[in-house]
Amino acid sequence: MILRMSSLFVRTLREDPADAEVPSHRLLVRAGYIRRAAPGIYSWLPLGLKVLRRIENIIREEMDGIGAQELSFPALLPREPYEATGRWTEYGDNIFRLQDRRGGDYLLGPTHEEMFTLVVKDLYSSYKDLPLSIYQIQTKYRDEARPRAGLLRGREFVMKDSYSFDVDDAGLEASYQAHRDAYIRIFDRLGFEYVIVSAMSGAMGGSMSEEFLARADNGEDTYVRCSTCDYAANVEAVRVPAPAPVAYDDTPAAHAEQTPDTPTIETLVDHLNERFARDDRPWTAADTLKNVIVLLHHPDGTREPLAIGVPGDREVDLKRLDAQVYPAEIEAFDDAEFKKHPSLAKGYIGPGVLGEKNESGIRYLVDPRVAQGTRWVTGANVSGSHVLDLVAGRDFTPDGTIEAAEVREGDPCPNGDGTLHTARGIEMGHIFALGRKFADALDLKVLDENGKLVTVTMGSYGIGASRAVAAIAENTHDELGLAWPREVAPADVHLVAAGKEESIFAAAERIAHELDKQGITVLYDDRTGKISPGVKFKDAELIGVPTIVVVGKGLAEGTIEVKDRRTGEREQVPADHLVDHVVRVVRA
Repeated sequence: MILRMSSLFVRTLREDPADAEVPSHRLLVRAGYIRRAAPGIYSWLPLGLKVLRRIENIIREEMDGIGAQELSFPALLPREPYEATGRWTEYGDNIFRLQDRRGGDYLLGPTHEEMFTLVVKDLYSSYKDLPLSIYQIQTKYRDEARPRAGLLRGREFVMKDSYSFDVDDAGLEASYQAHRDAYIRIFDRLGFEYVIVSAMSGAMGGSMSEEFLARADNGEDTYVRCSTCDYAANVEAVRVPAPAPVAYDDTPAAHAEQTPDTPTIETLVDHLNERFARDDRPWTAADTLKNVIVLLHHPDGTREPLAIGVPGDREVDLKRLDAQVYPAEIEAFDDAEFKKHPSLAKGYIGPGVLGEKNESGIRYLVDPRVAQGTRWVTGANVSGSHVLDLVAGRDFTPDGTIEAAEVREGDPCPNGDGTLHTARGIEMGHIFALGRKFADALDLKVLDENGKLVTVTMGSYGIGASRAVAAIAENTHDELGLAWPREVAPADVHLVAAGKEESIFAAAERIAHELDKQGITVLYDDRTGKISPGVKFKDAELIGVPTIVVVGKGLAEGTIEVKDRRTGEREQVPADHLVDHVVRVVRA
């Protein structure tokens, strides 16, 4: 196939789009791959669509390779299946809801677990029909509150979702592993760096889940890896090792002290070291217990205050907290809320008034580090006063624990050895050992080999196909523009006719046709007129096809330049051997 720049529906831009926040967004728009239609919604132009389709084909080949079968569900879905699983309510404002002319409720599919489950229930009834893996590559819709970063967080996106159906847990384990192996092959072929980390199952539920994250400094997900073992996890899934209980027989009784003008941890620590100096070491923020109150907005519309206690040297990580309280959403506990709870002294809140059995009636959950016998300085629930020597388990008992404190570089590994190192990534795939959550809700059962009805167990496996376009761009671009891996590039070769002489265009035209006969896709910059060689070179670098062939001044001496877009290496190739050389490069 020959794509001609003179007629291709593309316009490259020299300036960055005003709303671009990340390199992939900036470059995909500038290079003419996508155009913004509305916040979080993008049109795919010919070059972008070619990249997306190549990614989809890689996914399709590997899914077919494990025996999965492709189907396609509608995007417009009825309310009833989502009502049965509770997700019509759980999704809250995150889905697009609409009514037909008769008042029937529908949604635009954010994901299709219910539909997959029901179609299997409709068609299969025996263990002999299983195992089964089915998948689709389809557009999804979610009403993101803050769509941003181009294709990385949009309201409309293309996703591959697949589901496995097995009679028992051993079958699910085999299906899960087959999908995991297929994902490794897919991401290896997509050509960017990625890591596999343990993850939260969240709304999906199930016994385990893992994420495939593309490495990216500006990724939205933070993950950790251990310095000495193979532990890796999204920070949302990190479990803090709780310290062993501490004996507190010799700890003085808790005592309240005046600590005026100390509403922050920093001011409190300074005051403690000035007025209540320790004999063994200075006070630090880690000696203090910070109590943060948030408001949980539940899908049914109710609001619930929640108090979270964390060591004062750490902040509450809202993403970790969000994963723990899902499907509720987190809102600020503002001055209006404080007025509703007069027992809370803002800036001086302590455990004494927290907990469902205490005066405020506010549920109180603490970080696992706040273990039995640990000793703290915390608010006395009176403005300008703190309590010293407050012991967990002796002086207060929380309602439970919660993994909401930030995870930091150098924290101990949950496995017991080594320390954690943090990095950032973009979620590209997520696999779940889903279990029987949806099968139970929708009554998916089959007869086993003994003629007994058993509930089917499921796995769920997703890949962001359109997000992969942006993730690859994030991972492979340079200062000149995009630099696609060969398997996903919109063309194999970007052929540039760099000059005005008819001989240059004639030679380039001949090369384009000879490469086409060899099955090589050519993007041919055949533009004439006022388009200078410099503009063509910049466009070639911006568009990012992996091999650039320049027919220019060297033709008079019998040579043509071949450039590797990703490494920048150039070589002069004899014109008579150019086609054979390029074919070898493309197929290497």
